[in-house]
Amino acid sequence: MTTKTNSKRANLAPLIVDVAVPIGAYYLLKDGLGTSTLTALGLSSVVPAVRTGWSVVKERTVNGLAALILLVNIAGVLLSFVAGDPRLMLAKDSGVSSVVGIGILVSVALGKPMMTAGMKPWLVKGLSEREEAWTRLQGGSADFRRAERRFSVVWGVVLLTECVLRVVGAYTLPVDTMVWLGSVVMVVSMAVAFLVSGAVGAGPMARMLIAETRTCAPARPEVALAR
Repeated sequence: MTTKTNSKRANLAPLIVDVAVPIGAYYLLKDGLGTSTLTALGLSSVVPAVRTGWSVVKERTVNGLAALILLVNIAGVLLSFVAGDPRLMLAKDSGVSSVVGIGILVSVALGKPMMTAGMKPWLVKGLSEREEAWTRLQGGSADFRRAERRFSVVWGVVLLTECVLRVVGAYTLPVDTMVWLGSVVMVVSMAVAFLVSGAVGAGPMARMLIAETRTCAPARPEVALAR
């Protein structure tokens, strides 16, 4: 029970830091402390950027995606302050989605779906027989590879769609509205991506893995029963 609770907390922590904290900080700074809209947006963006940077330091490895998100955040904040436009600062959040979404689609076109690295551990579950089944299916099953590509394509398309929605909202809706609505769009987009990619990609791949594991499992020796 303790392990499951810790796992849930670990999964919720990034969502809280990236969504709840920035929204709360924005309204506290703007309405509570009376700072300008631009200042409130800039300071509320610091926490997610620090979290991303800390994850790189903590893991002692340079995660390409984490580093990309961090750079886009920093560049967006600096650009927004130079331009002095709070709407640009809101729109810069969609820059992460667009860059990552395009990167995912390009990786699919190159035959190396980017999202596979994040999906595989969930399907293999650290089992050697599933790891072997994955290797066999990836090398010999066209259906498995298609499902693998579909998983990444769904994420790429959803992220690009999120980008368009948030940019349109940033320049057509009041800034105060878009601060919380942008986060809602992000959360809903992630939920849609999880559901759809699971249905058309991860789900079929999991079933094929299970079937392949069972098919290639060593036969159990028959034990003669004494009568």
